[in-house]
Formats: sequence, C-alpha cells, structure tokens
Amino acid sequence: MIELLAPAGSMDALRAAVQNGANAVYLGCGPFNARQSAKNFTPQTLKDAVKYCHIRGVDVHLTLNTLVSDKEIPQICELIRHAAACCVDAFIVQDLGVVQLCRQIAPHIAIHASTQMTVHSLSGVQMCAAMGIKRVVLSRELSREEIRYICSHSPIEIEIFAHGALCMCYSGQCYMSAMIGGRSGNRGRCAQPCRQSYGYTHWESKYPLSLKDNCLVHYLQELEEMGVASIKLEGRMKRAEYVATVTAVYRKALDEGQATKPMIEALMTAFNRQGFTDGYYTHRINRKMFGIREETKEDPEWLQAARNSYEAGETQLVDISFRGVVSVDGSSLSATDPEGRTCQVAGPMPELARNVPLTGQALAQRIAKTGGTPYRCVEVRTHVDPGLTISAAAINAMRRDVLNQLTALRARREDHPIRKAAPIPNHKGQRGIPGLTIQITSRDQLTPKLVNTETTMLYVPIHILMEDVNLLQTLVRRGRVAAVLPRIVHDGELPKIQHDLAVLSDMGIRDVLVGNLGLLIPARDAKMRIHGDFGLNIFNSASMNVLRDLQLASATLSFEMTLPQIRDVSKGVNAELIAYGRLPLMITEHCLMKNRTGECSCQTGPAKLTDKTGAEFPIIKDGNTCRSVLLNGKKLSWLDRQHDLAKLGLWAVRLYFTTENPREVDRVLNDYLNPESFDPGACTRGLYLRGVE
Repeated sequence: MIELLAPAGSMDALRAAVQNGANAVYLGCGPFNARQSAKNFTPQTLKDAVKYCHIRGVDVHLTLNTLVSDKEIPQICELIRHAAACCVDAFIVQDLGVVQLCRQIAPHIAIHASTQMTVHSLSGVQMCAAMGIKRVVLSRELSREEIRYICSHSPIEIEIFAHGALCMCYSGQCYMSAMIGGRSGNRGRCAQPCRQSYGYTHWESKYPLSLKDNCLVHYLQELEEMGVASIKLEGRMKRAEYVATVTAVYRKALDEGQATKPMIEALMTAFNRQGFTDGYYTHRINRKMFGIREETKEDPEWLQAARNSYEAGETQLVDISFRGVVSVDGSSLSATDPEGRTCQVAGPMPELARNVPLTGQALAQRIAKTGGTPYRCVEVRTHVDPGLTISAAAINAMRRDVLNQLTALRARREDHPIRKAAPIPNHKGQRGIPGLTIQITSRDQLTPKLVNTETTMLYVPIHILMEDVNLLQTLVRRGRVAAVLPRIVHDGELPKIQHDLAVLSDMGIRDVLVGNLGLLIPARDAKMRIHGDFGLNIFNSASMNVLRDLQLASATLSFEMTLPQIRDVSKGVNAELIAYGRLPLMITEHCLMKNRTGECSCQTGPAKLTDKTGAEFPIIKDGNTCRSVLLNGKKLSWLDRQHDLAKLGLWAVRLYFTTENPREVDRVLNDYLNPESFDPGACTRGLYLRGVE
C-alpha cells in the first residue's frame, strides 16, 4: 500500500494529519529543518509526538534537511541521538555529511534523501543507495514517464511530492533568498523571492517565478501502480485546518480510487494559487502553471469542520481483535493489534446468574465498544460457561485496562544501540597562493588571452567541446581542461552525456566538473577525474570527507559560507572557491524566455528579470538545454583581495564567466593579474563576509 505522508508543522497539525488518515508524518525539531518559520517541535514535544503517532500506527519522519556548519555538528549529533532515543522512524536529510553522521549514530533508522538533494535521475538514486540511503524524494520537476522509469529500476524506495507549493527552482539549487537578503533556503530560512513581482527588461506587476500549487490527486492509483512508495503532501508552514483537509481528501481518494468534484473544491478552499497544476507530471510545462495567492474571505464552516476532524474525538485507526473468557475459573480479556502484540488482563470471578445468564454474543457486544479510543474492533472471540454472569462495569474495566496496556506497548519500540559519531578528520589545505581556475559559458569567451593564460584548470561546457573538433584538439594540447556537465540531466538526456564523455575521454580530456550526485556514476564510468561543483552544496568538514571517500579530485565550497568557515573546514579533497562572476541564483525546468513570449528565444542571447527595486537578474541557459539559470545582477569580485583568499588553504580560486563578452573577459583577466579597486556599484563581496541565516 502506498504511504500517505502528511506535514506536521505543529502539534495541532500533527493531530490533524493523524486523525484524517495519514500513514506517516514529517516534522522538524530544532534549527536543522527547511521550515524554520513553522512552529516545529522541541526535544520534549518530539518525544510526545512520536508516542502519539506510534500508538495510532503512524510513522514519524524527522526533517534534518538543511546544510550544517562545522560549529553546528555537535548540536545536530545531539539531535540525532535524541531523535533515535525517541524512536523516530526515518531521517530526511540534505547534507552529505549529515547522512554520514546519521549512519554512524543510529544505523537502524532509515535515511531518506530530501528533495533538497536534487535527485532527479536513476543514477542519482543509485548513488544514494550506495551511500546507505533507503528512500529518495525525487525532484518535483519529473514527468510520469520519468518517475515510472526510476521506480521500475530503483534499488530503494521512491517518494514524490503529490500536493502543495512548488518552488520555481530545483530544490536545493536556489540561492536567491540567500544572496539578496541573507536568508538561505538551504538553511531553512527562504524568504520566497519567487513569489514577488518582476518584469522583463523593466519591472512590471507580473509574477514569472510564482507557480501554482502541485495537485496529483487524480493520479494516485497510477502512482501506486508505478511502485511509488510514498506520496508527500507539502505544508509544514500551513495551518492545521489545511493539513486536516488535504490529508482527508487524499486519504479518501486513495481509499475510493477517485477524486470527486467536492474533494477538489475542498482542496481549493483550503489553499490555492489561482487553481492547481499538474504540469510537471503530465509534461505540459507552460505558462498555465503560474499563479499567485489571492486573498479571499475564509469560510467559517470549512474551518469548523476541519477543526472538528481532529478536535472532536479519536478516529478509530488501529484494527484490533479481542478474546474474552468468562468461566468457572475466572474472567479475562486479551487484545491483539495488527503487528501481533497481545495484552491480557484478568477480571473478577463470575457469579451464578439469578435471572438472565451472560451469552457469548452479549459479551462480544460489550467488549467491542471502543469509541473514544484509537482502536477499531474488527473481531471478538468469546468463551462463556453456561449460567454465569459478570457486570457490564467489570467488562468495561477489563476493556479499558487491556487497551491501556496495549497503548503503552505500542508506544514502545525495540531498543537499539545509539552510538557516538566518529571524530571528523581535519585535513589541512594547501599553503600559499591558490591556483587559478576559469569557467566559461559561451564559445566566444575562449579568447586567445584566456586560452594562453596559465591555469590550474579550465572548465568548458561539454557541448562546446563537442561542437568544434579543432577547438577540442587545441584545448587538449593546452592541457588542464575539464568538461562542465549540466547541473540537471534527466534520464532521457543521459545517453548523450555518456556518449560525449566517452568521445572526450578518447580525445584526451581527463577531467569533468560535476554539480549533481546523479552524474558521479557516468563520470566514473568514463574514467574521468571528478571535480565537485557548487551544486553539491558542500558546507562542512563531514561533507568534504564524504567526497574524499567518493574519490573526488576537488570540491567547490558553497558560496554561502563565510571566509572563517572556509578557512577552518577540513580539506578532505582539494578545495576551490568562486572568486569572481555572476553567481547562479536559480535553475529552472522552465525556459523563462518561452514563458514570456510563448516561443523559446534563449538562443538569441541573455535576457533578464527586473524586480521592483530596479535590480536586474540576467538569464542564461544551463549548458545547451532550455533550462534557465537566473544570475545575480551584481558580479561577485575578490580580485582585489587575493591575499585574503591565500589564507584559506585553497587549491584554487575560480573566475566564472557568464554574460561577459570577449573584451570583458580579457579585462577581468588583467584585473586578476593587476587588481583594480573594488566597485560596490557593480560588484559584491557576496556572502563570504556576512554569511547567511
């Protein structure tokens, strides 16, 4: 049976989810979850929440789906230990280092790869499986055909988001909130800039980044047939009434095999952004997917009905069977739950009946009254010796006592050892001036000056290398060239990448820059040296050492880190830092230009979005695809402070060219060798000084 996984941003929301039929809930505790603005749970209320759920046959998944700094590692280790002691059923994790910590501390608890890991291909799922992960929450951008393919070949469980808010950017790859306001989506503090108004070339009151909420309620049977293990409802930031309504609708749709018009109307009443969309799932990716939240008057009848569903009493969720005995030797009652747990209590000695003796049928009727409890009586077996009776009060007391025992038993879980995490090795970085790496985006940025500049590595998009054999041969002779793979590569696109990697390997290219877990296996198969890009979100020493275990040659540290964090992080592999360029803020499945005009015009050159302050955000393509990359308007620049970067133990600093024309490329190269003074109007220091929340 497919699992219905509901959000619990508070204890009220948790009760709403459970009482309306969720098989599992996911919730946050403390600072390491991606919904810091939700009420969330304290260590004590987490313990209470797990007991409440387990008694009612509901699993609890704890979200640990943010990036963690080195200073926070002791704190998250303590939370993992506490959660394990509370007997949570799974950890939902983004950070590669936290995956390792969970496996060390509580290896008996399942790890689920958060959608923040940006896993969107079978090879990404296989990579997660190799790291000991038991379930992957796929990116929301996948179509039904892609989900089906992954499910049919996956060695581990697959979970998808079925209902709720859609980020415009691939989850885990959005840096917009961090860059423009210091509130990191990767740290659970997203300020939702995608819900703000923007225009093309100049500001307009339009919303080209605000998607309608996802709704797959019509496809639940299809998803179950595919082999999807769990469907997730989004909404830890939403009120308990929303959770109650959406959970109830999806429970009913799963049980009855269809979604009716009243059910859709209930979802609309709970929350919508000018309707819903199934555009990614049905692969109808167009302007109809966009919408904004419109203020409407709340329906008091809906609110009251939603509250009643979890405040008015217990929904009988757990099927149990009873065995009642009334004999000359005494009375007893036992109860057995679906997992085979059995409890038994003894009652009073029966008396000889003066009038009407007790029958098995009468005893069964009295035992079966489980109203007001989480239990639903599905079977009663009785044995009553002739001519005996006991009082209704005695039967009720036995039923109450045996259910109390069963409740206590269901709240407990088997004890497992909870270990300490292994010390994280602190590998020292390189001393002195770091090397120079250069990344280009377009063919014309490969100026003679750039090609002849001495670099530790030159990063060139794979499609540029494949388009021009003469250029490829020139760069191979030059040496120290790495092919840059697109950050997003779906399964249908992978064969071309594999073919191109094989060709490049035969031609003499030995290095590749990879920004997604799903591309590590194809790069290994091509026998390439793998350099990790910023998309892997490396934020701490534990993650660096995971990359060491994975035998990467280098790693680009997150540009959300501060200089002291970068200095102190273990250099388990060679560490690289972006020191110049327009930082990528979003990567979208949508072609943003096509969304404007109805036709793809991203081939004609860069475009831009403009917000209400006049800030501009250029748009480029991800490699040779029609996926859009939204760039920061101001260029990051540390060209004039290279002496500061030399103190960080780095292998290399990178110049990242995106929108620059050939003349600008050459000027930046001159500025690297002969730094000019910093221009705060055109440039930014990024987050290396101020950090993020």
